[in-house]
Amino acid sequence: MMPMAAFSPRGESRTPWDRVLVTGGAGFLGSHLCTRLLDAGAEVDCLDNLSTGRAEKVAHLAGRPGFRFLERDISEPGCADALTGPYDLVLHLAGPASPAARPERPVQALDAGSLGTRTALAVADRDGARFLLASSPPPNPGARGDVLDEADPVGPHRACAEAVRFAEALVAAHAGAHGSNAGIVRLFAGYGPGMPADDGATPAALIEQALAGRPVTVPGDGSGTHPLCYVDDMVDGVLLVAAGRSVRPVDIGGDEEPTGAEIARLVIELTGSDSPLEFVEDPGDGHVPPRPVTGFAREIFGWLPSVTWQDGLERTVAAFRGRREPFPAPDGETTDGRAGEEWWA
Repeated sequence: MMPMAAFSPRGESRTPWDRVLVTGGAGFLGSHLCTRLLDAGAEVDCLDNLSTGRAEKVAHLAGRPGFRFLERDISEPGCADALTGPYDLVLHLAGPASPAARPERPVQALDAGSLGTRTALAVADRDGARFLLASSPPPNPGARGDVLDEADPVGPHRACAEAVRFAEALVAAHAGAHGSNAGIVRLFAGYGPGMPADDGATPAALIEQALAGRPVTVPGDGSGTHPLCYVDDMVDGVLLVAAGRSVRPVDIGGDEEPTGAEIARLVIELTGSDSPLEFVEDPGDGHVPPRPVTGFAREIFGWLPSVTWQDGLERTVAAFRGRREPFPAPDGETTDGRAGEEWWA
């Protein structure tokens, strides 16, 4: 593998990997990773069961040499047999931190954390590949869904938290027991072109409101802060950690924390909308978004976010203006009307 110092995720040099597997590759971050890797000269197998990923997010890659899309669930028996490889890198984004592993889907979350992670690890071991688990930040003490909250010992929020903890423990134990080249990256709130607009996340929800001419709503007095990280910077961080050998969890997240009111006002300005800014009742669920601690990523891996939240928001608004939102496919059917497993090969 190329030394980490020789690899620049946005540079002219070729990627240090010849062939990469990206599970959850049709999601927001996964699709950006697939694009960046292909642009850098790697072959990419994109695996996604499309439960929350969208085939349209990687449609621009159809027909490109070296790109293959497989509609499969990494947690399903026999999935590893379809992943013929050989791979130099396995990026596991279909784990318990993925959008599919939501509190309303506790079984899927637990399967993703256990079966899915074990399968992805086995594929990496088979090929001697570097393995990187995309995990989520640990919840703050006292937050809803915290693993320390005894009021919900076996509820759906606890299931998601335990799935994340198990996946991280499995990766660390596997690396220790087998000497595997495995690592963990904890991804904090990201935004940018292609981010989902249907889950209420900031700033997508505010942009949608402004473009539709509806009131742009902000909880409470708008003083709550959001540590945002632009998607290009997140891709840089993931690839830099992938190019290393550390098994220690690495935080990748924004160090700028604009307030909700600041984001909303800039959204209104960038969209040219007449939408009013409206402060609404705060849900008051006690949830405090965790903050990334990025010193390790900066000092060891040389990661440095380069896109300010204002510039990133301008690019995101431009992307929302220009995109057509496709209709979701019916359950059990791909967006081209087929229920096939592999296409765009």
